[in-house]
Amino acid sequence: MAKTVSGTLFKKMVTNGALNLKNNFKEIDHLNVFPVPDGDTGTNMQMTMMAGVKEVSKLDSQSIVDISKILSRGLLMGARGNSGVILSQFFRGLYSEIAKIDNGSASIQEFIQALVGGYQMAYRAVMDPVEGTILTVVRESAEKVLREQSNLKSVEDVIRTYLEQAKETLAKTPELLPVLKDAGVVDSGGAGFIKIIEGWLMALEGKSIAEEAQQETHTHTHDHVGAHALGDIDIKYGYCTEFIVKLFNPEKFDEKFMKDPLSQMGDSLVVVSDDDLLKVHVHTNQPGVAITLAQRYGELQTMKVENMRLQHSNLMSEDMHSKTDHVEEKPKQKAKYAMIAVASGDGIKDAFKELGVDLIIDGGQTMNPSTEAFVKAVESLNAEHVIILPNNKNIILSAEQTLDLCQDYNIRVLKSKSIAQGYASLMAFDPTLDIDENIEGMTEVISNMKSGEVTYAVRDTEINGVTIKKDDFIGISQNEIRVSTPNKVETTAKLLKSMVDEDSEIVTLFYGVDATEDEVEEVLGEIKKLNPDVEVEVIEGKQDIYSFIIAVE
Repeated sequence: MAKTVSGTLFKKMVTNGALNLKNNFKEIDHLNVFPVPDGDTGTNMQMTMMAGVKEVSKLDSQSIVDISKILSRGLLMGARGNSGVILSQFFRGLYSEIAKIDNGSASIQEFIQALVGGYQMAYRAVMDPVEGTILTVVRESAEKVLREQSNLKSVEDVIRTYLEQAKETLAKTPELLPVLKDAGVVDSGGAGFIKIIEGWLMALEGKSIAEEAQQETHTHTHDHVGAHALGDIDIKYGYCTEFIVKLFNPEKFDEKFMKDPLSQMGDSLVVVSDDDLLKVHVHTNQPGVAITLAQRYGELQTMKVENMRLQHSNLMSEDMHSKTDHVEEKPKQKAKYAMIAVASGDGIKDAFKELGVDLIIDGGQTMNPSTEAFVKAVESLNAEHVIILPNNKNIILSAEQTLDLCQDYNIRVLKSKSIAQGYASLMAFDPTLDIDENIEGMTEVISNMKSGEVTYAVRDTEINGVTIKKDDFIGISQNEIRVSTPNKVETTAKLLKSMVDEDSEIVTLFYGVDATEDEVEEVLGEIKKLNPDVEVEVIEGKQDIYSFIIAVE
């Protein structure tokens, strides 16, 4: 029975956990709250973990401090999707505690504290943490082993207890998140995390996991369906403010002197004091006030304030599916603006380029690009200002990581949650305006337009009163399933009825590879029935999965 976690043991645990997730990732992908053919939580999490393990495998060290440090960096660069970013932040928090260890192994108490640090960092990664997700699983599991620590006599005891609580919490996620309860499901991110911890326990029990060839079908361990929804992340505070202060009187200083006032004037607050140093991170609209407040207690050592109007996201690894349309070398003449967009479908990519997008990152549903893909894209451009259009709610967090990783660039991430939103927003871009005016104008377009998609169902279910049969067509708008019928055009027509009205001026219709010319003509007729005066733009998007993507302005 292990009494400490050495670097060698931790490497085995992490590798085992990553492989256990990779061998079961399709099962996690199927745990999607919507019955659409693009569940990607398992894919994102296993790709994130394998990026970290790839870095760790190169490291010849027996120190858990070294292993966890390299793992944290690898996961950060490999993080994909919301679930991948949160996972990378969990391991970053783990490292932040392990880094305090004096030798190469963690005691039982130190490893428990690292698990606590992991959940705390994961929560800080999300602007508005939602309970009933992977966040709840990592928090309640850590709290359980912290409470029980006097009874836990080995590392195996710790991980068994941690895993038991994780499973218990996962089972109750539907009680915490209404969208899960409505569908009678559990959270997919939490289910993926449990695969990792099961791998840890097997490593402690001396069982090594081999990588399996992926099969098309997987046996489900339960009948629940999961969700990786973290909710919409609204940026309320515009300045990411970080500073370090050397305290005048460390022994008399209490962190609440800063936490109490700053919590009233911002969010994403982190206040950490260590000996005579105080480090503060806060998102606020009053950075000057925050810094002046800190100067009451000490002398300012370092300071960084970023006007971020849109922030927090993901990173990647080279051997993953995402590819960037690379510029061979950075343009020699510095441009005022450069724009990066995430898109799939050759026709959609061409349409974005025609509206001024400089670089397309290949991706979207089922293939969320990593943070590293965004970092490389930013670094390939030579511009004063860079605007990133993620075009998917599950990619925003990854894109926003570039703000911390590319601090020499002035970057904004537009919160475009669909291809339709991203495309419509480009109409408002004006290169003569400053970057914040552009972001404001583009965001206003997004908030005033309607977007929708038509795809097909991969299973029977009922959501928001809509009865859905496997292989029927589904109409989705504003992240809700509005309609489902066996007929593609009928589904599209009913979806359009909820989107197009007498005030609509422009409808943009991207049709996918499975939409025929006759179907496109029928859909155009339905649009004109709803509003004969509306202007319609038809684009052959050549996208997979979605028969139609619709923007209504």
